[in-house]
Amino acid sequence: MHEGTKYKIERFCKDSLLHLFLIAVAVTCIFPLLWMVGSALKTQQTVFSDMSIIPRHPLWSNFYHAWTKGNFGIYFLNSIFYTVTVVFGIVVVSSLAAFAFSRLQFPGKNVIFYMFLIAMMIPLPGSFVPLYVLMTKLHLVNTRIGYILCMINVGLSFSIYLLKTFFDKMPHALEDASRIDGCSKLGIWWHVALPLARPAIAVIVIFNSLNVWNEYILATLIFSSKSLMPLQRGLMIFQGTHITEYPLLMAGMAITTLPIILVYLLMQKHIIKGITAGTIVG
Repeated sequence: MHEGTKYKIERFCKDSLLHLFLIAVAVTCIFPLLWMVGSALKTQQTVFSDMSIIPRHPLWSNFYHAWTKGNFGIYFLNSIFYTVTVVFGIVVVSSLAAFAFSRLQFPGKNVIFYMFLIAMMIPLPGSFVPLYVLMTKLHLVNTRIGYILCMINVGLSFSIYLLKTFFDKMPHALEDASRIDGCSKLGIWWHVALPLARPAIAVIVIFNSLNVWNEYILATLIFSSKSLMPLQRGLMIFQGTHITEYPLLMAGMAITTLPIILVYLLMQKHIIKGITAGTIVG
């Protein structure tokens, strides 16, 4: 057999096995979501007897009842507000800090940066006691601003590290040209550094949006008022009330899941682009 033909056959077999494996992994990830949405469209009587993914007569009213009975409207708006505010704060603070670590010289720069890296190794529950004590002394427990500040703090370390890798690769010629044009340090950050770091910013937005949207433990610690709780905390309250009403429970879970899935699908191309662009050394 010709060497070229043998190589093509081996490559085809390897690619086929790889694609089959990836398809199997994708199915195991997608099937629970489809089952959740399908169960949300069934009745209490057919949720276990009807094995079809999508029922013939979908009951869309389950979503309405879950939205009204579970007060998902308030929780949904709270989660949107927290997600937008926290992600915006993380992007602004982390980009300024990363730009300073990358392009400025000041005493203790490396020590402070390594402290941020070390903070990435500490799990969130490990900081609950000092965090709660600090929030209590600042009178920020059961307040929106307290929760927002805590969540911004959670996402800073990774965001600073990722953005610094982009700013380190920024050509000094661009910075010098900006100074000649009259740009200040903040002007260079705004007009030069941020546009170059768009892929990294997209990654930061996606990952931190997922973290804030799915956050539950910190919200349970900080909030005692139901009107301030995010969607995941509201889902647990709804689950405790309607634990045996499976279609309503699945509808509530679908409401909490679908928005962030849509955001991920719209921005997924930026994830690999941003991560690889941040790791390639030019």
